[in-house]
Amino acid sequence: DPRGIYTCQAEDKQQSLQVYYRMCQNCIEVDAPTISGIVIADVVATVFLAVAVYCITGQDKGRMSRASDRQNLIANEQVYQ
Repeated sequence: DPRGIYTCQAEDKQQSLQVYYRMCQNCIEVDAPTISGIVIADVVATVFLAVAVYCITGQDKGRMSRASDRQNLIANEQVYQ
C-alpha cells in the first residue's frame, strides 16, 4: 500500500509529501501485445464484415428487376376513379 507520508531530507532541509493512492483490486494489466492483438482482431472483423456486405449486396446486380419503370395507362373506355 503506497499511501502515507513520505519525507525527503537533504542536508538541513526536510520536505514532506502525503500520498493518497488507491490500488485497484480487480484490475488486470494490459501490455502492448494484448492491445495490438485487440486492434488487429477488430480491423480483421471489420474487413470481413465489409466484404460480406459487399458480396451480399453485389449479387443483385446481375439480375434484372421484374418491376418495370413503365406505367400501364388506362384505356379511354374505362372510367377513372
